[in-house]
Amino acid sequence: MPAQPTRRAAVLGSPVAHSLSPVLHRAAYDALGLDGWTYGLHECDEAGLPGFVDGLDGSWAGLSLTMPLKRVAIDVADRVSPLATATGAANTLVFGADGRFADNTDVAGLVAALREAGVTTARNSVVLGAGGTARAALAALRELGDPAPRVLVRDTGRAAALREAAERLGVTPDVRDDLADPGTATRALAGAGVVISTLPHGAADVLVGTAWSPSTAVLDAVYAGWPTPFAASAADAGCRVVSGLSMLLHQAVEQVTLMTGLPGPVEPMRAALDEAVSARA
Repeated sequence: MPAQPTRRAAVLGSPVAHSLSPVLHRAAYDALGLDGWTYGLHECDEAGLPGFVDGLDGSWAGLSLTMPLKRVAIDVADRVSPLATATGAANTLVFGADGRFADNTDVAGLVAALREAGVTTARNSVVLGAGGTARAALAALRELGDPAPRVLVRDTGRAAALREAAERLGVTPDVRDDLADPGTATRALAGAGVVISTLPHGAADVLVGTAWSPSTAVLDAVYAGWPTPFAASAADAGCRVVSGLSMLLHQAVEQVTLMTGLPGPVEPMRAALDEAVSARA
């Protein structure tokens, strides 16, 4: 059998050395028998992305983009998916005959992670934070049937990008500054149907005193140092708790599909991710 032509992909970001994307994508290539495919890791900031992309040759299939590149990724694309346009963020660039295509698989990752945990319909939802992942959470909750979640932030004046994304998505979140007062925030979480925390590591620790309802599903997008104190407090109360690792897995599955044209193999990718996380523990 002739050797497969070399195809290349990689994850870019800053910092990026901690990324588990190579583990996921390489496992997918192995499972799919894509012997000619390689997946690398490159440190790259916003200023460096246009030059990096311009320097790629025809062997490149795509890029996974993490912070801080999700906004500027849209600017270097020839075509942008409606979802990436609406959220104002793209975590995926796919290279094809018709140019560079930017998409957002974080939304699919959130939806799949919640559905895997048994959340088929979202009601009375709460999103913590207002960054790019929070905007993806608005799109995910819309898909799950909740177009009007509460969004808790520290300063509503800094949520302009989220409000603009909400308008493009056709949703009407109730944006509150409850995170400025942990006591107010914990009361807002009590009795919620779905909670998605997009806060950085440690920022949700002040909410561990929440009087959780066991019927609440809690997704914490943080996956380093799992379980976080926030997630552990919800689990102790009997909540369904979803790790950011599940979101990471499912958004990568969608990326593999976009870049290779083949269905991303969920279980081999999950097994490789679990093994890598255990090795780092």
